[in-house]
Amino acid sequence: MKISMGYTKKSLGLLDVFAISTGAMISSGIFILPSIVFGIAGPAVIVSYFLAGLFVIPALMCKAELSTAMPKSGGTYFFVERSLGPFIGTFAGLANWFSVSLKSAFALIGIGIFIRYFVPTIDMNMVKLIASACTLLFLLINLKGVREGSTFQIILVFFLLGIMLFYITTGIEFISIENYTPFRPNGWTSVFSAAAMVFISFGGLTSVASMSEEVKNPGKTIPAGMLLAFFVVMILYLVSVFVTIGLLGKDNLVNSLTPLSDGAKMITGEVGLVLLSLGAMLSFITTANAGLMSASRVPLAMAKDNLLPLLLGKESKKKGIPTVSLLVTSAFMIMVITFLDLKDLVKVASTMMLILFLFDNLSVILMRESRIVTYRPLYKSRLYPWIQILGIVVYVFMIAEMGKLSLLITGGFFLLSLFWYLVFSRKGYRRTSAIVRIVERVTSKEIKTDSLSVELREILFERDEVESDRFDEMILDADIIDIDEKIDRNKLFAILAESISKRMDVASDRVLTLLHAREAESTTAIYPALAIPHIIIEGKVPFAITIVRAKRGVYFSEESSNVTMVFALAGARGERDFHLHALMSIAQIVENPGFEDKWKRARDSEELRNLILISKRKRL
Repeated sequence: MKISMGYTKKSLGLLDVFAISTGAMISSGIFILPSIVFGIAGPAVIVSYFLAGLFVIPALMCKAELSTAMPKSGGTYFFVERSLGPFIGTFAGLANWFSVSLKSAFALIGIGIFIRYFVPTIDMNMVKLIASACTLLFLLINLKGVREGSTFQIILVFFLLGIMLFYITTGIEFISIENYTPFRPNGWTSVFSAAAMVFISFGGLTSVASMSEEVKNPGKTIPAGMLLAFFVVMILYLVSVFVTIGLLGKDNLVNSLTPLSDGAKMITGEVGLVLLSLGAMLSFITTANAGLMSASRVPLAMAKDNLLPLLLGKESKKKGIPTVSLLVTSAFMIMVITFLDLKDLVKVASTMMLILFLFDNLSVILMRESRIVTYRPLYKSRLYPWIQILGIVVYVFMIAEMGKLSLLITGGFFLLSLFWYLVFSRKGYRRTSAIVRIVERVTSKEIKTDSLSVELREILFERDEVESDRFDEMILDADIIDIDEKIDRNKLFAILAESISKRMDVASDRVLTLLHAREAESTTAIYPALAIPHIIIEGKVPFAITIVRAKRGVYFSEESSNVTMVFALAGARGERDFHLHALMSIAQIVENPGFEDKWKRARDSEELRNLILISKRKRL
């Protein structure tokens, strides 16, 4: 029995994560929105952008932690489903797919505003046709492979960053200080209101989490890529808005739908106008491509969990591309581009995004408080749980500010998700969630379940690219015995003899004699809390491992009077090499930092098994 059976091909590195996160953020939030929010907060809109960036930090930290603990396709869906259960997970998955797809479609429609600079006579039907054609182009690129889609994203993002850098460095020489006064004409309330609107501009930051299963070394790459994207885009937003206000001033800015393009025109004339308009179109393209890449992974993950039709979980054999999910997501984007009014729907999508951010914060709290031993993020959110509580409060406030219509439509979507789950999705579902584990902590152990803990163990092996060896297989099959009372060495050996005799088909008296004989040679209690009784049995017998946790300790001798960890080994003489390998593996396992404390706190034998399996050691 193998712990893991192959791995998803990992092809995304730090540059890819950075480009996907950056490209998902830079679009209308900087090329159109500054003129709208300037009318609310005046020049203090610079502060609004800064506050909006601060507001996204809780979601960023939570997504980074969850992604490094569970780097699987689906992102927020996967995290919420494993922490809050299948029903909320179904809503989160459908809402995530719906909101990202809508925002990607809206980004492509946004291209039309800037195309008019090049083709003034273009109408809305032609804009929709171009947007649909772009969707098909992104589909074809992504069907070739995630590597190809990401390379396309990297090229576009760096070209876009180059244009933005040109605008900033050129325009800063022409700003007028008078344009920043009065700085806060409508008070601080307007600054916070504008920040709530601007916050959506940072929403794409964490979208790469949906692709975390395809990221190389996700424990380092995902947090580093998202943090780098956050700081780069934050600085870009602040400086770009500062320069644009300084160039245009109040009268020009509030009457512009393309503030950065108009600012560039003031500096370098038509050349600047064309260049920034091109940059704006590139930003919409990068947002749409990143959205298609991340949104398509959500139905894939849901199908694997039997929450959507299995067809959506189909992947290409060579590259692991979610072909059907890509086709369905692209078709949905083209449909909404062609037939629907996206302006109202995008506000609904923003409401859903805020709800998902709230769920991310709640998921971290639940996963940590469940105390699942196999929940091992390589990046841990700072200031836990205060940063999560603050995030939940902020996102609840922002959700309330989205308006009644958005909340009503979102509520209707929630009811549709409930209907889907109750009618179509429950069949075949067997997994527990973190919230169930928390309930189990305060209820009877007889109702305990271990499916989530086992799944997280398998994810850890995949994340760290660990190939199981024979020792792992032996631990999976080993007897693990919990003893509540204080016992002596003789009582322990009697328990071990009974277990080993059944596994090796050898008389228990014979095993008991060998255990006492081995102990008489020299004590097998090698540390104050650890003993490794090991014996050789003549003949053709299978190798056996029995593990005992003595909660109140085993009395071996005056020097080892409180042994709590016992690993008993028994094998034939021909198994000498594996015998030594097992002894070495156990020694490495118990030397892991904090192992003894985790051993004492483990709630049952299966958690002890998982603790042994995920501890760091050298595998042969």
